[in-house]
Amino acid sequence: MYITSHTGVHIIVISFFVYLFVNLFENLIHYNIGRFSNQQTRLELPTTQDFIKIAIVMCLFALLQGLLTVYLNR
Repeated sequence: MYITSHTGVHIIVISFFVYLFVNLFENLIHYNIGRFSNQQTRLELPTTQDFIKIAIVMCLFALLQGLLTVYLNR
């Protein structure tokens, strides 16, 4: 199967890390928009608990995006 081939794993790993890197900044901006929507624009890091939740969701979607990239690339 193509997904478990060496090339498929490479694509999944690269796609996973690119997704995490790009979406980390986007998610931090969205977090601050939601948290401070009634105040002047500012950027703050989320609490440890919120950051863990964000990271878990990002990892799930990064894996899904990598798998879909390989599957749809066939």
